[in-house]
Amino acid sequence: MGWHYRKSIKVGPFRINLSRHGVGHSFGNRRFHVSTTPDGRRYVSVNLPGGIHLSKAIGGKRHRHYRY
Repeated sequence: MGWHYRKSIKVGPFRINLSRHGVGHSFGNRRFHVSTTPDGRRYVSVNLPGGIHLSKAIGGKRHRHYRY
């Protein structure tokens, strides 16, 4: 059985999302927002009246470059 952790911290129109996978962030309001996941994927989401939710990945996966 896997474990999950998620915590969101709201700072004005920004939201910082903490999870066991890393730190992501989002910007926007209840109807429209742009999110970046901890692994670098970006999404645009729109919530329309009547319970319709549209989400689309934009761009490619952003690769993190580590220097040791």
